[in-house]
Parts: sequence; C-alpha cells; structure tokens
Amino acid sequence: MATTFIAPIRAVNGKTAAQTMQDSIDYITNPKKTRNGELTAGYECDPRTAATEFFMSKQEYSDFTGKERKRDVLLYHMRQAFKPGEITAEEATKIGYELAMRWTKGKHGFVVATHEDKDHIHCHIMFNAINTDCTKKYFNFWGSSFALRRLSDIICVENGLSIVKDPKPSKGHYGKWLGDKKEPSQREQLEQIIDNVLEQKPASFEDFIKLLEAESCEFKHSRRSVRLPNKKGFLRLNGLSDDYTEAAIHERIEGKHTVTPTKSTVADQPTNSASSPQTNERKFSLLIDIQNSIKAKNSPGYEHWAKKFSLKEAAKTMLFIENSNIADLDELREAAQKAKDDFNDIQTRIHAADARMKDITVLQKHIGAYIKTKDIYAGYKKSKFSKKFHSENEKALADHKAAKAYFDELKLDKLPTINMLKQEYASLSAEKKKLYGGYSAARNHMQEILMAQQNIHMLLGHQDPEQTKTQNREGR
Repeated sequence: MATTFIAPIRAVNGKTAAQTMQDSIDYITNPKKTRNGELTAGYECDPRTAATEFFMSKQEYSDFTGKERKRDVLLYHMRQAFKPGEITAEEATKIGYELAMRWTKGKHGFVVATHEDKDHIHCHIMFNAINTDCTKKYFNFWGSSFALRRLSDIICVENGLSIVKDPKPSKGHYGKWLGDKKEPSQREQLEQIIDNVLEQKPASFEDFIKLLEAESCEFKHSRRSVRLPNKKGFLRLNGLSDDYTEAAIHERIEGKHTVTPTKSTVADQPTNSASSPQTNERKFSLLIDIQNSIKAKNSPGYEHWAKKFSLKEAAKTMLFIENSNIADLDELREAAQKAKDDFNDIQTRIHAADARMKDITVLQKHIGAYIKTKDIYAGYKKSKFSKKFHSENEKALADHKAAKAYFDELKLDKLPTINMLKQEYASLSAEKKKLYGGYSAARNHMQEILMAQQNIHMLLGHQDPEQTKTQNREGR
C-alpha cells in the first residue's frame, strides 16, 4: 500500500506567496529526482509553469471574492510512498495522477511528480488551493488524511498492489490520531510533520529545515524551535519526545537512530489485556488471504470473482474487513449474524409499534361511536326495541352494535379513556421515530457485511457454509 499524507502549504516568513509556490513546485519537480521531468504530469496546468499559473489564479480569486488573508493556504501537498520493488516509477505517476483527480474531483489544478532517487518510489502531488474557476477554495477537513489513505488503498487494490493494516508504525501517525477522540496536541502534530519530512530522506539537517519550511512550518535558529502553520507559539525541538529532539533528528538523518513501534503506536488495535502476539498475527490472516487472492489474478477464485465483480468492489470489501477488525471467517459469520439480528430486532419493534398504533386508531373510532350512540341505544331499549325507532336510528344503532362487538372481541372489562389512548399513541410514535433513526444505518450495515461475506467466499474460491446447507436441504 502507498502510505499517504496531506498537508497545507502557506507562505513562508520572508518569502512572498509566489516564491513559496515556486519553491514548493520546484522541489517536487526536481529534474534529478524525476528523470529530467519525464516523471511529472499536470492537470489544468503545465508543470513547468504551474507556480505562475497557480499564483495568477490566486490573484483572480482575490479580485473575484475580495478576500485576501495573510498566511493563507496556497497549495496542498500530498504524497504516496510505495513498497519497494512492487511498482515502476511510470506506474506510480499514473496512480498519483488518478489519486489527485479522484481526490480533487477535477476541480483543482495539480502537478504530479514521482521521485526515484530513494530505495522506495514515492509520488508528490501539489494541488492548487483555488479551484479551476477561481471562485472557491479547497476546504481541508479533520480526518482528511484517513480519507486520503482509504482512497489510496482502493486505488492500489484496483491496480493489483498490496495494502497493509498499519503502513507507518511510528509515533503520532494519522491512524493513531483518528483513534483519539480529541484533536492531537501541537506537539503531536509537529512530531507527525517531522516523521513525514524524515521519510523524504533529507541529506543533512539543513535539508531537513528546508523540507520543514516546505510544510509551512517556521524554524527559529536562535531558539532551535519550530512554529506550526497558523499557530502562534514556538516549540523547542529538545522539548519533544526522545525520537524528535535535535540530536535524535541528526541521528535519524544519518541512519544511526530508528523509530520502533511501541504498544501505544499500533493504530486501530482494540485494547485487550488478554491479547497476545498470536492474536495479532491471526487478526490479519483473512485480510492477507483476500489480498493474495486479488493479486493472484490467475487463480480460480479471482476468475470467478471477475465474472461478476470489479476490482473496485474487491477493494471496498477488503477495506470493510480491515476497518471492521475482522480476523477470520468465523468472526465474519458472527458479525453478519449479529447485524441481521440487530436489524430484525429494529424491524420487529417498528412493526409492533405500527400494529399497536393501528389498533389504537380503530379502538378510538369505536369508543367515539359508542359514546355518541350510547343514549340512542338506551332510548331504543326503553322503546322495547321498537321497529319504528330502529328504522329511524338504524345507522347509529349499527355503529353501537359494532362497537360493542369489537369490545367483546378484545375482552375489555373497562374501556380506556380517549386521553389514555392518545398518550399511548404519542409514546409509540416517538419510539417509532427513534427506531427509524437507526433503521437505515442497521440495514445498510447488514447489507454491507452480507455483501462482504458473499464476496469474500466467492473471491477465496469456496462457498459459504450457510449457503451449502441451504442447497443440501433443497436437493433432498
């Protein structure tokens, strides 16, 4: 899987917006890293003049909207880093282009540049914060890195590339951030940016500072501290965690220090004191089986799959299993059964509420008719059931008789009041509304997991045991 990140780029202190844009795009399109520009591509721009074109669109946006802000976001920087030996630089450029197009929906110009100067091929994308019409700006949302990673996963599976659960096990990565309920602290954000910068393999600490500034951070030499984009205070490097002090950064650049995963760095893992290494290994067995089946395009399972489904469906199924933390087919079967039970329970309760509300409506109608015709029936009785009285009040007497028959059918010793029935009806209506709030989500979850279950059995080349039982019964 291609590890990914997205970061905004603002004007660096001491540089104009135009200079910052030019420096940023010059960095990713460096001829020494992109085979003299062969590994670059542009959308709604020429990579050689993209900085100028993007700056002009910024000016046009300002003229159109009248908005001009200091330290405004100029560009957004995305990166994919691929598994060594699994992809060519040309393929990485195509995948990076597809990722940028699907992420921006074709509404923002962008430059894609693939670097092959490191052991791992990685792709840089710079897209304009202003849209192609120069009327709107891109809005970066919380959790965008997770969404980008998910989109990248789907594209990678569609192209036959492997994916992994935790592509980057270092501290403070976006997988961990997503698991936290609160936004990461400035210190955690800075450590994340440092990890991203060090992944680009700077040759020296000076190169590290340049890359840090390319991420819209400001480095103060006198205090050896860094200010995050759009933040006020500076953070001293020596005040960060042990892996992020200035000395540790020097050692990491020189290859003398590596960051190893710890218990707190494994993302998306359920906290369970009884968990063991065997459990963690087992956790990804189903994911690996699916992944290998997708990659083995000559396998019977893949051929059977390809007759009915696209790789895009395979990718969605794979990511559903990954995000649901399902380890094997037994867990998948249990999860599917629970999803069906939960949905059926909601559906049953809704139907019960519906039925009772209909009964209340009918009962109210008969009680109303009974009350209205009570005196008429008393008169009919007093007349000793006169035929003339009956003919004159035939409709009212029929309603009275029907009401009494309905009450006898329900075996009501005492009639409830209209007010009591109204209160019960209102309570059932509120309960039904509440149930409907979870109805769609439960139905969609059930459909998704049942579809995943069906797809996985098909892809792995064997049949669901439940389907086999059904077929055996039908064959008898």
